[in-house]
Order: sequence, then C-alpha cells, then structure tokens
Amino acid sequence: MLVALCFAFFAGISPALGKGKNKDTAEASEPPLEAALRGHINTLASNEFAGREPGTPGETKALRYLAQQWFDIGLESGTNDPGHAWFAPVELVARTPLASRASFVRGKRRTVAVPADAFVATSGLRSLVSGAPLFFVGDGTRPVPARQELAGRIALLLDSLPAGADPDRFADRAGRLLDGGASAVVTILDAQRGLADVRSRRGRAGYALAGERLGGDIEAYVTPAFAERLLAGGAEADVATLRRAARAPGFVPHPIGVTATLEATTRETRIHTNNLIGRLPGRNPAAGAVVLVAHWDHFGVCGEAPAVDVICNGAVDNASGLAVVTEAMRMLAKGPPIDRDVYVLATTGEEFGLLGAQAFTENPPLPLRKIVAVFNVDSVAIAPAGTPFAILGRGKTGLDAGIERVIAKARRKLVTNQSASMFLRRQDGWAFLQHDVPAVSVSTAYGDQARFDRYMDTRYHRPTDKPTGDLELGGAADDARMLVDLARNFGDVKAWPGSETPITAAH
Repeated sequence: MLVALCFAFFAGISPALGKGKNKDTAEASEPPLEAALRGHINTLASNEFAGREPGTPGETKALRYLAQQWFDIGLESGTNDPGHAWFAPVELVARTPLASRASFVRGKRRTVAVPADAFVATSGLRSLVSGAPLFFVGDGTRPVPARQELAGRIALLLDSLPAGADPDRFADRAGRLLDGGASAVVTILDAQRGLADVRSRRGRAGYALAGERLGGDIEAYVTPAFAERLLAGGAEADVATLRRAARAPGFVPHPIGVTATLEATTRETRIHTNNLIGRLPGRNPAAGAVVLVAHWDHFGVCGEAPAVDVICNGAVDNASGLAVVTEAMRMLAKGPPIDRDVYVLATTGEEFGLLGAQAFTENPPLPLRKIVAVFNVDSVAIAPAGTPFAILGRGKTGLDAGIERVIAKARRKLVTNQSASMFLRRQDGWAFLQHDVPAVSVSTAYGDQARFDRYMDTRYHRPTDKPTGDLELGGAADDARMLVDLARNFGDVKAWPGSETPITAAH
C-alpha cells in the first residue's frame, strides 16, 4: 500500500478530495476558518472513506487527502527518510481469540468450565498454565504480594471494588498482578460486569506493534455462580465470604485449596499501515521542534446487519482533530518564520492502543530530546466559540506556565476539568509522556463538562459520530487559533528556551 500511496501523493487525487471544502453543507455566513474545518471533516468522515480503518482503502484515501493538503500548504516531508517520504510505515499485529479452556480441581473433584461459566484470554498465540494453585489476593486495592508469593500461582481477584475506591486508580489490577509474577489471573465477576460484557470486549482483536514482545499472559473470568461451585467445601465457601475476608483490616493473601489449568489460543494477522509526517522548517532547526499531533484512524465498519448505519465515520473523533492541525499548519506557513521546526503528525492505530504514536517515539525522525512540546488534538468539534480552554495533562509537564501565558495573552479563560483527566492515558500524548517528552492537549472540548459528557454518551465511538451531526466548529476554530499561538510561543527560542523545560515523569 505504501508504494500506491506515494504515487497517489502527486497524482491520482481527485479534485473533490483535494479541495477540502463542501459548500453544500457549509452555511453561507460561516467564517472562512470554520468553513475550511467543515470541508475537511465532511471529506474525511464521509462514507467514501468508510471509517478510516488501518490497512483498508479508507486509509489510502485519508492519507492521500491529508498528504495533498499538507503539500499544497507548502510543508515538507517530515520523515527525514529519503526512502519513505511523508509516509512512515507501521506494521501491526492483530490477534483474535480463537479458543479457551479452563478446568479446576479441589481434592479429587474436577470441574470443567463451559462457555457460560468462564472465558480465558491471552495476548500470545497459545498460552497454557497447568495445575497451578489459586492464590486469593482480594479486590486488588492492596499492595501486590511479593514475587515469591505469586510465582507459580494463579491470582484469584474479585472484580468489584469497595465503596469509594477510585476506578481509575485501580484500572489495571490484573496487569499489576501479572507484572508482579502471577502465572495468570482469574477474576470473579459480579453483577456490574457480566461474562457477556467481558467476552464482547476481550473477544475482539488485540493489537500491538510488530516486533513487540506480546508475552502470552493469561487472564480468565468466571461467573459468580461458577465461583460458588469452586469454593464449595473450602474454608471460604462462597463469594460473599471471600468479599468479607478481602475487606477485613487484617486481610492476608492466601491459597484457597483449588488448582487450575487455563489455556487460550489466538489467530494472528498482520496489518501494514502508516503514520503521515510533515514539517514546516524553522530558522534554527538545531534549536529543536514543536510537534502537532492528531490521529487519523477510526473503527471502519463497526455495525452489523440488520442495522442500516454500520460505518463509524469518526467526524469528531478524529476528523475534527485532523482538520484543526491542518488549518493550524496553514496559518503557521502563511505567517512569519519560526525559530524551531514545527512537525505535524497524523498517527495510525490510536484506537488500537496509541500504536502509531508509540511507533513514532520508538523510531522518531529527530531525537526525542529535541522535541520541546507536543500538542495533541483529538475530538475537538464539541464546544461553541468562546468556551474556556482546559489542559489535558496539566501538571504532568513543565509546559503549563507557558500555556497559561499564551491563553492569558489571547484574553481567553482557562478552567480545570478533572473529569477529562481520565482520558490522559487514552490519547496519543500519553505515548510521548511515557518517553519523557512533554505532551498536552489544550482545547475548548474539555472546557464545558456538560457538552463533553453529552458527546461521550451519544456519539463517541458510535455510527452517530457523523459530519451531518451537531458539529460545534466555533470551538474547533478557537482551538486552531490557539494551536498557532502555542506553536509560535514554544517555537520561539527566547520565549521558550527548551532546555529549561522540566519534565514530570508520567510513569
């Protein structure tokens, strides 16, 4: 696909795809910037692009369109690789659950789980844990047991958290146990999350970068009714007793007299996809660079018959972000030169786990230490013009003071939205933070909690996220202008020396 993309970059792009305008849907009185944003969103989120799923014709069309736009603006290729101009190849591995098996033994009694009782998943091609003892660790809110306690054992975990526990803080309890040395984790589900919910989520393909060690960890989930059968005859004979024990002040993890054999297999496929990287050269590239980021991918066809609407078009998420970074780069290119280079990065595989951003940080076109600031733009056409700005990632970098000065200079208001912070690990900026590169999102989208929540409840990751929906382009235009101001501020070696930027580790 890469060869086809490169040829299509200079030829074969239809006029309709190259204009980025849709006058039929833009209001006659719409300001030029809003109209330009609408044109990009209408094109990128059209049914013709089929939801922009990596490795599909929708990817080819999306990257052709963006590459043409960026080339027309006057940008250069930012890959810094003569063999791969503009398009940086990324190979993904997709693994789909194929089969699972679980059996348990207490004394001489062997209990085999049927699909209605349990589900077993692995990140590897085939993983097996045979005859390992179950080790009850409670609800996972206490410190992980010592490695010598977990080694060779299967951690038994309660899914339900105690009242008042922060679910974000304990979002990856099973992962912590596996990292701590457990051979596998068995989670006893509850009324809040059933086996059907887990199978729906974990039954989808899991993605990783090709070459990344996928491990082969095993996680199993059992229903409360099946857990009761396993516990019968033991000192803790039911789930309620386990729950009381876990929440007692003096709780100590312990074996429960049951061994388990868990096995899971997956089917593997490879996906060849691309990041797109452009660059606006600065007067002093040695001084470093500012990077603007927006992911181009979405879920493609995400519905099934008999539903009529089966395409996840991704108008807000994230055709709007692509539109904003494109128009911000256009304004930057038309203005006076900047000291530092400004890179624009459209990432693949964000919806699969920030994989395109991860690929960029692992094989960057410039040393990561030279990047003074990253501004990620994701799902921004939510708030109207004049909405206050908020910073996603506030307190995680040394950029806050500079951002606050830029916002104050623009006579705009800055608010704190703690609820938005739950998305910090779910957007491309997190991949940069993991490599100690300062990355934030500065947007009006997080400045109005009610509107943000309404979008999440009605359109986020649904076929209803269409360009024909209620797009708030006033806030998106504000975001684009602010992005220009931020790029100029952090691209100015006097306004932001760079070497003085402290980093707060995000690990």
